[in-house]
Amino acid sequence: MNPIERALGILLLLTGGKLVPATVLAERFHVSHRTIYRDIDRLIALGVPVDAERGAEGGYRLASGYLQPPVALTRNETAALLAAMALVRSSRTVPLADDLAAAEKKLLASLPKTVHGLLKEADRIVGIEPIPPDIFHSGTKAEPTGDWQKALDGFMAGILDGKRVRFEHVNPTRRTVKAHDVEPYGVMFDRDLWYLAGRCVDTDTLKVYRADRVRDLEISGLFFRPDKTFSIKSLLGGAWLSQAMRRWEQEEAIAEILITAAQAKKLSADWYYRHAVFTPAEEGRILVSIPSTERARILPLVRWLGPGAELLGPEDLRQELASELEALAGTYTAKTQLNRSA
Repeated sequence: MNPIERALGILLLLTGGKLVPATVLAERFHVSHRTIYRDIDRLIALGVPVDAERGAEGGYRLASGYLQPPVALTRNETAALLAAMALVRSSRTVPLADDLAAAEKKLLASLPKTVHGLLKEADRIVGIEPIPPDIFHSGTKAEPTGDWQKALDGFMAGILDGKRVRFEHVNPTRRTVKAHDVEPYGVMFDRDLWYLAGRCVDTDTLKVYRADRVRDLEISGLFFRPDKTFSIKSLLGGAWLSQAMRRWEQEEAIAEILITAAQAKKLSADWYYRHAVFTPAEEGRILVSIPSTERARILPLVRWLGPGAELLGPEDLRQELASELEALAGTYTAKTQLNRSA
């Protein structure tokens, strides 16, 4: 038996998940222990994850999940998966991007040569229109970074391994960085951004984190038992944002805007502001409470709503808006008078 045949035989023997002592391998292939050690080193050099345990009861085995049962796919099934991958890649950042590329190569290798070239670059024949910039909510736009990809990959690895993850979360509004210890439950994609959902160990609550604001994520050695009742679908449709806003109302300063019923109907169609608190007020008007006093968020909103909308607070933003509108009105009044005199 040549070294290649022996290495393949060793690989097959190690797939059972149990430790196989070097003595057993040496006896099975009628070679010395030293030869078995060289064969193991050769497998490791080829990228095969062989775990070794020393001691009287030690031995070798393959890392869990390295070899999977063979799956037979038809040509159309393989093409469908490649097309789906092309759609996923268009989202700029995807979970386990390197593993996705490796899986694509394996799928391509299984295709007949007649269609191999056609589907080698599936994104040439399957396209998806990128989500246009959301000018109104400019704070939601983020460009992919290495930290973003690392956070997404690490969170997914934590889900697959059933282990907690630790990371720092950046809050650009408060300009703070806070450490979190989280049991990862799931990920979701919303408006060109990835979000990480999991149980915060410190507060024992389900929280959602924007992946682009996560830094230095690492998988801890602590296992956890997944919540079998959890489904990421429970957070879709803006449910996660509604829950977050209720929490922000307890933590952030509140901006209040008095609007008409028609404006309330218009605003309730927005993906973000429809989760604010709408309270009936006098004369059929509606009081909208928003857990933010950011100038860049509140002032554009009032301008967009237009006449009929009154910013009640905070007072400093109200005064700034009043000065701005006064200057704007002066500009138009001067031009109107000039045109009349002409």
